[in-house]
Amino acid sequence: MSHADLMAGPPPTELPEDTATADLAEGADPADAVRRHPASPLAWATLADQAKADGADDVTVYAYARVGYHRSLDLLRRNGWKGHGPVPWEHEPNRGFLRCLALLSAAAGAIGETDEEERCATFLRDSSQAGYDELLG
Repeated sequence: MSHADLMAGPPPTELPEDTATADLAEGADPADAVRRHPASPLAWATLADQAKADGADDVTVYAYARVGYHRSLDLLRRNGWKGHGPVPWEHEPNRGFLRCLALLSAAAGAIGETDEEERCATFLRDSSQAGYDELLG
């Protein structure tokens, strides 16, 4: 590996198609999508979004977003991510993870967990500036 390659940082991580994409595109209830695809970041992000839109308490939204975030980390690692580096918003299958991260940041702030709110916002910005701009910007 050349010096230039080392300086460039890790390559972007592009996740495979999310298993819940088709179900959710067809209008599946997010809770049903989670039951069918419990490892899906997109299903958890959609469930957290729905809970927030339906007026669920902040702790519920936080819990859904946190599960999605942790399922995302598992998926990222299985796809070559080493704990840092770009996870582009432009690659559609990455959006479930990025949405979970943004939802977790906002929900952490809502329950007064400001350190986690800031950590997640920074993680989102470091992973994808476009995702940060779209979701939190």
